Amino acid sequence: MGLLAELQRRNVIRMAGLYIVGAWLVVQVADTLLPVFDTPAWVMRALVVLLAIGFVPALVFAWVFELTPEGLKRDKEVLPEHSIAPQTAQRMNRTIIVLLLLALGYFAVDKFVLTQESGAAPELAVKANDQNAGIAAKPDQQSIAVLAFVDMSPQQDQEYFADGISEEILNALAKVDGLKVAGRTSAFYFKGRNESLSDIGATLGVAHVLEGSVRKQGDRVRITAQLIRASNGFHQWSETYDGDLDDVFDLQERIARSITEQLKIVLQGKQAERLVHAGTRNPEAYALYLKATDTFNRRDGAHFDEALAQLQQAIALDPDFARAWSRMATLQAVRSNYQSGDFKAFLEATEQSARRALALDPSLAEPHAALGLTYGNQRQYRQQREEFARAFALDPNDVTVNFWHAASLLETGYREQAKQALDRTLAIDPLLPNALLWRARLHIADGELDVATEQLRRAEEAGLVFIGLGTSSLHMAQGERSRAITALAAAMPYFAQDFPSQASDVFAKACFRDPEAKAEAIRLIDAYLATHPDNLPGVVSYVLRRSGEYERAFTLMSERISNNEALSVSGLFTGLDPDAMRSPSFGVFIDRSGLGAYWDEFGPPDGCRRADNGDYLCGQR
Repeated sequence: MGLLAELQRRNVIRMAGLYIVGAWLVVQVADTLLPVFDTPAWVMRALVVLLAIGFVPALVFAWVFELTPEGLKRDKEVLPEHSIAPQTAQRMNRTIIVLLLLALGYFAVDKFVLTQESGAAPELAVKANDQNAGIAAKPDQQSIAVLAFVDMSPQQDQEYFADGISEEILNALAKVDGLKVAGRTSAFYFKGRNESLSDIGATLGVAHVLEGSVRKQGDRVRITAQLIRASNGFHQWSETYDGDLDDVFDLQERIARSITEQLKIVLQGKQAERLVHAGTRNPEAYALYLKATDTFNRRDGAHFDEALAQLQQAIALDPDFARAWSRMATLQAVRSNYQSGDFKAFLEATEQSARRALALDPSLAEPHAALGLTYGNQRQYRQQREEFARAFALDPNDVTVNFWHAASLLETGYREQAKQALDRTLAIDPLLPNALLWRARLHIADGELDVATEQLRRAEEAGLVFIGLGTSSLHMAQGERSRAITALAAAMPYFAQDFPSQASDVFAKACFRDPEAKAEAIRLIDAYLATHPDNLPGVVSYVLRRSGEYERAFTLMSERISNNEALSVSGLFTGLDPDAMRSPSFGVFIDRSGLGAYWDEFGPPDGCRRADNGDYLCGQR
């Protein structure tokens, strides 16, 4: 009898098939269930190794032993006439067929049912043709949201570090061609919330979610990451990484690369070499950078000075840390919106930090965005346009670049283009609070109150503290004047830091043309301007314009640059106060501010034209 025939007689070949199919099913079930119990990654690896080791012994066992009615016996002890090997072979054949059917069924469900379900979640990317209602297409299978990693450190005092680790992975993945990554603000919105993964995937318009935890104890770090299908909670991949603080950059790189492999994305060019670019190899400098970034992301103006000091320490530890210089530039760029102080000094510091960052790393987009914002705050609109063009060329999907560019378009009067830019921003980061606020204000001006209501609700849930800037306009459009005043009064303290606390209520009532409040508001403004001849808080021009003092508002805006041009100028072009643009002093302001020359060069916004007297008219037939 030949070897092949003997292998068949002893059911060795059948045992091989049975073992392979059974082992494959065991691995698939384990891959699904083990992450549910948060088992370490080595358990899965150990299972695969044990199954592989057991293959040869199983074949040897089938060769040596035979199953008989009396139990297992050595093959040579069984007489041919007493052998039931053929019956055993039939049972094994049936078992193999059943296992193969289970395997095929598992494959079919995974391929054609679960995948389609994961693609069926609605994308909440805000689109103009849907009136930003959040109803859109199926999410791309190559799409992901990186949720904030959980701080599992013994003292629970490393949240900033856990957030920073997940944000670095998010930023690395966001630069991968062909991969859609939900913006940080939207992904981190779900931190601490009891939301299902399917709801998260549907809200963010992604097919996959990456979640994890960070445990930092002394210089040791453990990072656990899990890639999950949003539609059904299927754990596609999980891994645990251990190392020292010096290894944290390599751990982030390994996680990012594992994600691209799982989503079957081919890395090309520089991405094939490295995805994560921390910008420093100094773990202490990196930790300080993460702390400052946490303050910037929360726009926690009360701690801006502390964050800037942390960045100074990081730079002292590593003078070539370009991203620390870049973060310093962005903090300085928005500082005047949240703190009182020397506005011109803030602008100068922004430019110095941004230039230093670009000298160290010309590939960074963020410093160009900071420069763009700074040039806009100095009404150097042409330079602002050029800086945003450079930023987009380097990173077209950067949320900060997109939002600040949208704000610059509204600030320069290009209302329709600003709407499109805000829609693009919200497609990247659907829950970005400030973008939701400004888009909602434009919807209110267009009479689209239902859409505005939903966007303002989302912005408030996301933690926007000055939401009253939008809800006051919404309440007024709905005919609820008292609610509008209350909402605006709640937002005023964030813009009226240079005024007494009672000014918030006074300013809010003045904006809705209360005569007594208007007189008191003007008295407060006059007192401030008398002692600050060079300053113009954005709230001053805002209150004067909203209270109907157009000539004085535009005169001040022509003579001085505000510390908050978004509040001072951008609000002018929302369409919520059309009477302001009909004021005779509007055209004078346009030319004195430099907007007239800018419009002459690049074309005026829709609805604006040069009148016979040379002044620009907007919103008039």
